[in-house]
Amino acid sequence: MSDALLAGLRIVEFTHMVMGPAVGAILAELGAEVVKVEAMGGDATRRLMGSGAGYFPMYNRGKGSICLDLKSADGLGVARRLAASADVVVENFRPGAMDRLGLGADSLRAENPRLIYCSEKGFLPGPYEDRTALDEVAQMMGGLAYMTGPPGRPLRAGASVIDVTGGMFGVIGILAALERRHRTGEGATIQAGLFETTAYLVGQHMAQMAVTGTPAAPMPARVSAWAIYDVFETADDDQVFVGVVTDALWAKFCRLFGLDDLWADEGLRANNARVKARPELLPRVRAELKRFTKAELMARLDGSGLPFAPIGKPEELFDDPHLLASGGLSPVTLADGRETALPVLPIAVDGGRTGAAATLPEPGADTRAILAALGLAADEIDGLLASGAVG
Repeated sequence: MSDALLAGLRIVEFTHMVMGPAVGAILAELGAEVVKVEAMGGDATRRLMGSGAGYFPMYNRGKGSICLDLKSADGLGVARRLAASADVVVENFRPGAMDRLGLGADSLRAENPRLIYCSEKGFLPGPYEDRTALDEVAQMMGGLAYMTGPPGRPLRAGASVIDVTGGMFGVIGILAALERRHRTGEGATIQAGLFETTAYLVGQHMAQMAVTGTPAAPMPARVSAWAIYDVFETADDDQVFVGVVTDALWAKFCRLFGLDDLWADEGLRANNARVKARPELLPRVRAELKRFTKAELMARLDGSGLPFAPIGKPEELFDDPHLLASGGLSPVTLADGRETALPVLPIAVDGGRTGAAATLPEPGADTRAILAALGLAADEIDGLLASGAVG
């Protein structure tokens, strides 16, 4: 079954915010056991407000929780025992923080040579590596904000795309290291960086510059590869995106909307010719599509093969019929007991989705069970809890 793909794999994570937890969240959904080490009282990410309120529930489902005081000898001792039992350790604290605690890659891999140690950072080793970076910092530095906003108005993407993608690259590195370990028995140290992730994502624009000799313009001001590839107003003051990305689809588009005169113009039969004629072509198309309501336009486009999309909002996805029918949302019990549903990994395995019902753990909810699994006796566990080093 797809949820057991990584069964038997143990992940111990020292993470907070999004980038690090995303690594564990992906591995947990694929069937790995993930133990989240939190500060006493719980990860501060749990208490974020505003745009951060969704970080913890989205990226910490399916994990066990243990709270440790890593500044105490007892708490640190438990952390080292956990790492010794792990296949993978994940961390995303500031450079040097784990080394100062004695929980760095070299120290832990000396005790556990098969360990795969994944560090999620702002920057990979180099001149910037000691800087503090967040998703937004990387988007600004790496050109993504420049490409997203209109000229002169850099704008971060509307989701933590660099944090999440950086986490995904961490997972790719972990899985590759696991494959090597199957052959050699050797562990690995994996690093992923926010800045480098951003550079990879804007690489297409760097390649555009290399090919054309002209810097890529921000997306709102770009010269599109296609003439009809835009958001169009509808008769009921809504919006629908429509794209015509091949010459065959241009023929279909003209037939679908009765644009016989446009199809008769042989000068518009080729894509690049339509791109050059976009200033004259687009007003005609806008006027035609505005005759339809959103529902009428989507009904006409559905099944045509033309790319189209309503302009959706995140809150509308809770009721999206495709996500509901295809298992794209999975039940989650929030910390206050309320029920919701959140997106699962965007993959299918053997025709099935990977999500499963999950309850967000209370801070330290699994401490006793985790310590017992490490071989600690009940009286030792009681003593650690009483000392305040473990919670």
